[in-house]
Amino acid sequence: MLIIPVKEGENIERALKKYKKKFDKTKVMLELRSRKEFTKPSVIYRQAIIKATYKAKMQSQQD
Repeated sequence: MLIIPVKEGENIERALKKYKKKFDKTKVMLELRSRKEFTKPSVIYRQAIIKATYKAKMQSQQD
């Protein structure tokens, strides 16, 4: 549960902004989306390798 302390006379917009930022930092939505459907460990491993090769390729192009 997220607790956002709101000071006396503080704008509600600012409190909502703090709440949204704190909520994003907890990564709740990412976990919910990942739990929505099962992905095999081999697929996750393959995606990680593809991502790493892409990053290495981009890094070598910048140099």
